[in-house]
Amino acid sequence: MSASAKMKRKTTTTIRAMKGGEKVVCLTAYTTPMARMLDAHCDLLLVGDSLGMVLYGMETTVSVTMDMMIAHGKAVMRGAEAACVIVDMPFGSYQESKEQAFRNAVRIMQETGCDGVKLEGGAEMAETIAFLTSRGVPVFGHVGLMPQMVNTAGGFRALGHTDAEAEKISRDAQAVAEAGAFAIVIEGTVEPVARAITASIPAPTVGIGASAACDGQVLVCDDMLGLFDAFKPRFVKRYADLAPQVRQAAEEYAREVRAGQFPTQEHTFAPRKS
Repeated sequence: MSASAKMKRKTTTTIRAMKGGEKVVCLTAYTTPMARMLDAHCDLLLVGDSLGMVLYGMETTVSVTMDMMIAHGKAVMRGAEAACVIVDMPFGSYQESKEQAFRNAVRIMQETGCDGVKLEGGAEMAETIAFLTSRGVPVFGHVGLMPQMVNTAGGFRALGHTDAEAEKISRDAQAVAEAGAFAIVIEGTVEPVARAITASIPAPTVGIGASAACDGQVLVCDDMLGLFDAFKPRFVKRYADLAPQVRQAAEEYAREVRAGQFPTQEHTFAPRKS
């Protein structure tokens, strides 16, 4: 039996059981090679709709489609052996009704083989989340700053500075947890609010621009690696700065090609000897 065959994949139940214990390590992944590189180090790989901005140059995630999410979900599943894999439901694929959400969630899971789906929304989505979870669809919740709502939220900004905002995010997290989400992303939320939410709900919280007190953390892998340099959010720590290395490699390649220095004999094929 191969090593990969012996490996036991983490599940949404595994992630839920990490509440209050070892921190949940989560990164986004959009391709098979990246999933293979991240898999051994992550508990959870998120095929985020952030791929619209990171890979496709979109200004927001709103234009991301079901077909895009499924294609990238399949790619990540080909590269993931140990991590739990969750695929984002794109804007417009679940807000109309709980029945629409169920149909699209099932399509994502059936066509990709992923472990569950993520959707954005608080109390207004609780009924939908309960509908999905009661029918066998694990749901990763998402409260606080919700990128799919950027057009009505006034842009990308931290939330929870006012009592009204803090209370709303807290109510949203409680509603999503009670609806059965196995874990909840808290994004772009001031630290004391994220900390208090984490202490008050039974589901693990996964922070991004939130608090170290969250039960886990998630970052966009291209942000963390310094590959997506269109902008750098305050909450991102770059563990590598690969964009300059890519540019330097491309510059050196171009110079050698133009100078006739590449390819050399070692990079070409000699005729077979008869």
